[in-house]
Amino acid sequence: MGRVVSIFLPHLPTDRIRRDDPAIPAEQAIAVIAKSGSKRWVSATDAAARKAGLRVGMPAAKAQALFRGLVMVDAEPTADAEALKRIALWALTQYSPIVAVDGTAGIVMDTEGADHLQGGEEPMLTGIANRFRGRGLTARVAIADTWGAAHACARAISRDTVIVPRGETVRAVEKLPISLLRLPDRVVGDLRTLGFQTIGELSNKPRAPLTLRFGPEIGRRLDQMFGRAGEPIDPIRGPEIISVARSFQEPIGAAETINKYVGRLVIQLVDELQKKGLGARRVDLIVDKVDNTRQAVRAGTAKPARDVAWLTKLFKDRTEKIEPGFGIEKLTLVAVWAEPLDETQKVSSLVEEEVADITPLIDIFGNRGQRVYRVAPFASDVPERSVAQVGAASEPEEATWSGHWPRPVRLLPYPELVEVIALMPDHPPVSVTWRGKRRKVKRADGPERIFGEWWQRTSEWAAVRDYFVIEDESGERLWVFRSGDGVDGETGSHRWFVQGIFG
Repeated sequence: MGRVVSIFLPHLPTDRIRRDDPAIPAEQAIAVIAKSGSKRWVSATDAAARKAGLRVGMPAAKAQALFRGLVMVDAEPTADAEALKRIALWALTQYSPIVAVDGTAGIVMDTEGADHLQGGEEPMLTGIANRFRGRGLTARVAIADTWGAAHACARAISRDTVIVPRGETVRAVEKLPISLLRLPDRVVGDLRTLGFQTIGELSNKPRAPLTLRFGPEIGRRLDQMFGRAGEPIDPIRGPEIISVARSFQEPIGAAETINKYVGRLVIQLVDELQKKGLGARRVDLIVDKVDNTRQAVRAGTAKPARDVAWLTKLFKDRTEKIEPGFGIEKLTLVAVWAEPLDETQKVSSLVEEEVADITPLIDIFGNRGQRVYRVAPFASDVPERSVAQVGAASEPEEATWSGHWPRPVRLLPYPELVEVIALMPDHPPVSVTWRGKRRKVKRADGPERIFGEWWQRTSEWAAVRDYFVIEDESGERLWVFRSGDGVDGETGSHRWFVQGIFG
């Protein structure tokens, strides 16, 4: 089992409401109202409502009196649960073969077999938080050695991410409240009555008296949190996900045996995919062991695939990562991502030239954890936004780059500030100092004016750039621009930048 990531969505109801109704202004406060008999109270709030002083548990009448124009929406636990399930299924295709719903506002995943770990834990967690934010969801992300520790830390932090170092679970959770132990509310209330406030206080108490009074649940949760007892994650499965499985009366462990049964499962999976006219894009091999632990291996393809030999090879190249331990009792093959795939004729005696298919090479690199992509034109006048990264095997884009003005063969990752001598507003530079070297300009062409994308960003309402192609005394040609029109300070800073190199 790898490390465990817990993703907590503290404001899922209000985030969902905003996503479902984008017409609600960002500054408009939202409160979700729950009902119990004749009582109505606030069960969730957004940032604007919390800023106004609204809190969960507050009577609905008081909340309405505190904030004029408050949008009050009835709680829909079923809709929230469905939204959380959709998020978990999306995370299953994006991050890890083992993902499950965790409570009413979170998901949990095992990093075992997840290729995205190639960048390290910190970039992984930051990327997860950013992707959730980009989808309009507030997320708190934690990674730890156990499900219990990750769950508690994700709900205890106020920042986006937290990393609990390996082997430091005790120090990370000992001061956290006992409410984060995933115990029933009644048990938590009784423990507080007895004077227990933190997990550390509870874990230092002799186990026998607690078990005698509350049963084995407290001890079980403590053991799971500190890694003394296993807690396998049961992966979520949607109705459209295709899976096949094989259980064994006698545990298996030899590499040849594993590969033999994986090959048989691939044949069964391809048969199921063919019945539905689908091809696999991402397939997970879930390995259940006799010691109640689970391991996973993920293989992906650049295009939808139903080739038995190729899918089998992808897994045989990766089964060496499987650690059978005391033995494997079940193998499950799951197509977590599948796309429509029609039957096509690849070879014909009537066609003399066969188009080389590099998809297998892309698959090999991709399954090694390397990101493979190609660049394609994107409709934007702003140069650094005119290039998009698309799948390496995706269909050719119909869009093309504009050829009205010359463009450099090399665009810098970001514009670099330079010192320029030029007569504003319309004259080209006379000299440019870039990377410590002063260059005298022999020839220049321009200006080419590019306007900011005011319809995308209000900060670019008046922004402009004036681009020049310049050639220095050594014959090197650069693409430089001035931020602003050279007259009005509202259009830009009037500083100069290099953005590209010709030839």
